[in-house]
Amino acid sequence: MEANTRSTGRLPAAFLTPGSSSFMDFLSDQSPEMLPGNRSLPPLQGAIEAPHGTTIVSASFPGGVVLAGDRRATMGNMIATRDMQKVFPADEYSAVGIAGTAGLAVEMVKLFQLELEHFEKVEGAQLSLEGKANRLSTMIRSNLAMAMQGLAVVPLFAGYDVDREKGRIFSYDVTGGRTEENGYAATGSGSIFARGSMKKLYREDLTQEQALTLVVQALYDAADDDSATGGPDVARRIYPIVTVITDEGFRRLTDQESSEIARSILERRLEQPDGPRAALL
Repeated sequence: MEANTRSTGRLPAAFLTPGSSSFMDFLSDQSPEMLPGNRSLPPLQGAIEAPHGTTIVSASFPGGVVLAGDRRATMGNMIATRDMQKVFPADEYSAVGIAGTAGLAVEMVKLFQLELEHFEKVEGAQLSLEGKANRLSTMIRSNLAMAMQGLAVVPLFAGYDVDREKGRIFSYDVTGGRTEENGYAATGSGSIFARGSMKKLYREDLTQEQALTLVVQALYDAADDDSATGGPDVARRIYPIVTVITDEGFRRLTDQESSEIARSILERRLEQPDGPRAALL
């Protein structure tokens, strides 16, 4: 929708009229064709070849939660991108990691960010973490028609609950079904291997540093068995995106910090290529 710049130069009345605190509801009323799930696709002649993001992992620790993702995007049996960003801040105290059709997933994240910002401006307060998880569920459900045509988006949502004073993790299916995970979670093509890795290493009393090492280790293990998941690429200096959310808010680790964690895992793996993984923590 474009602003009316002729004559008075004022915005259309819809922008100045009080209404729902949901930006998606506003968009549905004013420009429904702009919602990702309302776009029409041409008749399909076969599977749609589009870049897909792969593995996202998350783990909680006393005082917060970490969320991380590998950097590889694939298209069929080809590597489409080696350094894709798959983890984004949703707002000050939450983040979302994307798996599935890359283009739609990134667009959904941007819309989700707008949804949370719009609510805060209209209501004058932040949405609860539970409310954020529900809003994301609604957005995924609205994309069901495209998901049935192979353009699915399956994110992982994590944040610090300021009311309960702890980190929480939510996973989703393609229909928008929401599940709160206990301790750790993974989604994407390498999620089976990543979840198995975290199952062996996770403890409720992990420190923040150990939780960070845990998620990078899980991505490393997933990349070891899943060709669509990219492990730490030392030659190209491409490392997983690792974020941490505490009562101080969202923070993304610098490339230097991520590389140090990845290198420590690689060095220990070289020392014990077939040894116990629990020694890494």
